[in-house]
Amino acid sequence: MTDSRRCFPLIPLLGMSVVVGATAAEESGGHADLAKKLSNPVAALISVPFQLNYDTHFGPAEDGYRYTLNVQPVVPVSLNAEWNLISRTILPLVHQDDIFPGAGHQTGIGDILQSVFLSPVKPTAGGWIWGAGPVLLLPTASDDLLGGGQFGVGPTVVALRQSGPWTYGVLANHIWSMAGDDDRADVDATYVQPFISFTTPSAWTFSANAEMTHDWEAEDTNLPITATVAKVAKVGDQLMQFQAGPRYYLASTENGPDDWGFRLAVVLLFPR
Repeated sequence: MTDSRRCFPLIPLLGMSVVVGATAAEESGGHADLAKKLSNPVAALISVPFQLNYDTHFGPAEDGYRYTLNVQPVVPVSLNAEWNLISRTILPLVHQDDIFPGAGHQTGIGDILQSVFLSPVKPTAGGWIWGAGPVLLLPTASDDLLGGGQFGVGPTVVALRQSGPWTYGVLANHIWSMAGDDDRADVDATYVQPFISFTTPSAWTFSANAEMTHDWEAEDTNLPITATVAKVAKVGDQLMQFQAGPRYYLASTENGPDDWGFRLAVVLLFPR
């Protein structure tokens, strides 16, 4: 959901508690449980993902590229025995070069995306897990070419099911610009992210998702698909998940990224 001037990212989650002195089998089972919870965007657990995306083939000559490191703290708050509130923040740190002719290179902060989900503690009778709430686009970019210069707001929703080792669902939002630079394009964009994952008893997770963004102002669509392999492990006293995998653009904006890219991520987990 990017073009050469604005970015509406999205992404993974969370943590769980560990039993001190657990056996290797118990720890492996706990890690697998944690890995499955990480596939749930509204799990009531704490994490800080650092997600690096590399995209290329920007501009008419297709010689531009961009590195985006999304810092994505996820903080759940228990409201009562029935409801949780989950805050998901995406802060992009960007380095890009030649995204259009004469643009040169830029390094800095992009626009922040802030989502808040109200989610039931328990799944529905049919096994569905869901969350809904507002999403805010904040014009925090340190350079005009790293953000859209608009303050935006809209709704966001997620729905998923977890059955055995499988997790599948969809996350979506829509953002309209409410204020901002009159010389910059208005924001009227829909983001839809279907996802599916399979988690093994040894805490490996194999995932795939599509991140479709349709810009209603420009009548243009961006659609990368990403496949990752992830593993939960303990490094010293810190629980982490490591992720890696390729991405490919099925559709792209006129001067946006194209062809192949990649994603690397480290998720810090903080049991409560």
